[in-house]
Amino acid sequence: MHRTRPGGRTVGLRDDELVWRFSRSSGPGGQHVNTSDTRVALSLDVAATTVLDDAERQRALSRLGGRLVAGVLTVTVQESRSQARNRELARERLAALLADAAAPPARARRATKPGRGAKERRLSAKRRRSDIKRSRSRRDDD
Repeated sequence: MHRTRPGGRTVGLRDDELVWRFSRSSGPGGQHVNTSDTRVALSLDVAATTVLDDAERQRALSRLGGRLVAGVLTVTVQESRSQARNRELARERLAALLADAAAPPARARRATKPGRGAKERRLSAKRRRSDIKRSRSRRDDD
């Protein structure tokens, strides 16, 4: 499974680095839910994975710090009644999380000032609003 990163690169998850766990899912399903292990937990050791280079790994570890347990990222899915569909969703989510976390930081915003036209439009709108309010407050003494 590959996911395109903002820089156009992809994250390919290697099957030998993934750890799958299955358990009974909560929610609808009737008798089926009592007999099927449809909840999927997919784990990846971010600190040891080979799909990221050193810079990407450091970015991922720092950005995912709150979600990691001993350097391992785990995604749990139980949306579908099908284990196969939950496996697909878990793999997609893990790839998306990893791609977003490993992506290089966005370029810093360069501060700009409003142009002359924008200033004039803002001031003329303020004058119009002021005139409207002033006309409401005047009392006509007949």
